[in-house]
Amino acid sequence: MGTGASQPPTPPMKKQPETVPKKKYDDVVKKLEAVQKELQALKMSKAGEKYPAEMTPGKRALECPVAVMTDSYKATHPWIYPEAQSMEAYGEFRARYKGVGADDDRFVFYGIRHCIENLVSRPWTVQDVEAAEAFYSTHNVGNTPYPFPKDLFLKFVRENGGHFPVKIQALPEGSVCYVRTPTFIVTAEGEYSRLVTFLETLLDMVWYPSCVATLSRYCKDLFAAAFAHSVDDDLYFLLDSRLHDFGFRGCTCVEQSVLGGAAHLLNFGGSDTMSACYHVQYHLNAGRPVGTSIPATEHSVMTAWPNEEAALLNEIELYGTSLFACVMDSYDYDRALNEVLPAIADAHRAKGGLIVLRPDSGDPTEQVIKGLRAGEKVFGCTYNSKRCPHHTREEDIGKGYKVLNNCAVIQGDGINYKIIKEILDAVHKAGYSAINVTFGMGGALLQKMNRDTMSFATKLCHIIYADGTERDVMKTPKSSAAKISLPGRMFVGREREGAAPIVLPKDHPRCERLDPVMQVVYNKRPIPGIFQDFDSIKARVQRDWAAIPPNGNPISPELQEKVDSILKSRGNTV
Repeated sequence: MGTGASQPPTPPMKKQPETVPKKKYDDVVKKLEAVQKELQALKMSKAGEKYPAEMTPGKRALECPVAVMTDSYKATHPWIYPEAQSMEAYGEFRARYKGVGADDDRFVFYGIRHCIENLVSRPWTVQDVEAAEAFYSTHNVGNTPYPFPKDLFLKFVRENGGHFPVKIQALPEGSVCYVRTPTFIVTAEGEYSRLVTFLETLLDMVWYPSCVATLSRYCKDLFAAAFAHSVDDDLYFLLDSRLHDFGFRGCTCVEQSVLGGAAHLLNFGGSDTMSACYHVQYHLNAGRPVGTSIPATEHSVMTAWPNEEAALLNEIELYGTSLFACVMDSYDYDRALNEVLPAIADAHRAKGGLIVLRPDSGDPTEQVIKGLRAGEKVFGCTYNSKRCPHHTREEDIGKGYKVLNNCAVIQGDGINYKIIKEILDAVHKAGYSAINVTFGMGGALLQKMNRDTMSFATKLCHIIYADGTERDVMKTPKSSAAKISLPGRMFVGREREGAAPIVLPKDHPRCERLDPVMQVVYNKRPIPGIFQDFDSIKARVQRDWAAIPPNGNPISPELQEKVDSILKSRGNTV
């Protein structure tokens, strides 16, 4: 290469990286490590795999420590309550069941066992408290730490085996009482006094199964009256099969179906909510069956066949020797009654079972009467011994109510307390016995209710302050007399077996002459064997509902005098 040849351009010099000060570098590393730890904590929490943040196959996705199974503000109350030697609170229904039209202020108490055994009795661990701490650390506004009594929680974890340190008395499962009767009483003592209402959120949930049990019982009264009017005495045992639980698919979760479905089984034996039937049979009743059902078609089954006649003949062949049900309105209810039913009549008679016709659309009352008339026309009927005043044909005057041969009707669409009453009245007016009709209730039985349906609430009623001063506590809002609470320590007792429980001040001499009704179901730890089997509870409901008349007042004159005195002293209207 000659001296005149051009030289390649000199490459630009690379800029030397600036040296990062060691302190700044260490700060960045620490921040990254903190972020990684925070992400890990958010994913798994400090409790590790026991409380996964994400859904894990085979585990309950909604599991959490009992320390957060309460309303947020409850965690702050140990500092907000005054210091005390002891506190007492109670839970009650304050109003009769709203919206059904039953002139009755009795209720059936049910569900405390589920709460005590599955939630309250669960022993806490250090791991539980740490999991709660991870949650509370960002629960306050702005994702800042929320106050919660960590040290108090850890104290009973160490000193009481993790068992929540309160005493709980409750009515026996299946008790029949008037509204305003305390259903449970919680007592907390010493340094744990200010935890007296921490479990309120969980305990208040007895409102749900109690409301279901009460509504179901109101419905049973309708059927009992109808049976007395139009059903022969030797068939009275069929009363337990008149209202079938169709509510499983309308529940918000499986646990609701178990609680509500079990409550219904206190009054009736028919249910398609198998979660409840299984739970009651094997967990509450030593394997003895409680709920039953029968084979039945659904619309999808009926429409899968070339025609309804083929579908019915198949069902008759399989199940025709016993009870079975068939939905009849997949295409045309009237045609199914007038054409399809006669077409399968001979096959049905040959098998000898009982077909239950199910309309599922249209006016419920009208469709039931259509089904009864079609069943009578195709299969005939007999007359029972109950005299029916509604027959108009001369040859039928003086006869009893009609009982269909090998046929009945079940109405499961749009059913509630009011509609049941309307249908039963129409059935009688048409000359048929109530034995011909059963009902399925779904959403109205297990879903269309809330805590306000019978106004359930828990309130503090007594306190002994740190200096030994005692005070009866009573809420007295002038803006709502319906929301006043009952004051002082209370005794719930009855004069005799089958009498309605009444409520007195606990220290009144009259208490000694009454039998105590409440029982201790938890005393700073679980009490083995405290709850009865389901058969015993069902028997209690049957016995006490029959013995206790509707519309009574459980508040004794002695307690009412205390209530009135406090109201007057505060300027409230008595």
